[in-house]
Amino acid sequence: MKIAIGCDHVGIILKPAITEHLKQRGITVIDKGAHSDTRTDYPLYGKAVAEAVVSGEADLGILICGSGIGISITANKVNGIRAVVCSEPYSAKLSRSHNNTNVLAFGSRVIGAELAKMIVDAWLGASFEGERHQTRLEMIAEVEKEQQ
Repeated sequence: MKIAIGCDHVGIILKPAITEHLKQRGITVIDKGAHSDTRTDYPLYGKAVAEAVVSGEADLGILICGSGIGISITANKVNGIRAVVCSEPYSAKLSRSHNNTNVLAFGSRVIGAELAKMIVDAWLGASFEGERHQTRLEMIAEVEKEQQ
């Protein structure tokens, strides 16, 4: 599995811990930046990770900014992305099993490294249940098509 990871200058404090955690799980990490705590803009990284996922360069994506909100909004602007902000494992698990999310986001000002790892593990450990949830994903895809 390949996961693209991206963050802004605020998220940089969590990115190394999450990157190492993914590598320990045997996952290939594609780092889309940022690479320092120099002030930068989260839309750059939300877009880069989202595009890596939809192009097939990465299977999934993880995004980190101060709250997780702005960077996930950016990712969700890319057709085919279903990004979710999670601050606890239960929502992460359900986002995969019910919504087949392909990008996970969280905020470095909201959670710490250990909770972030638990969220990542819950998200990666869940699988899409399909059935009634598939119909809903198809409805979401139709909304996307209408906006093109």
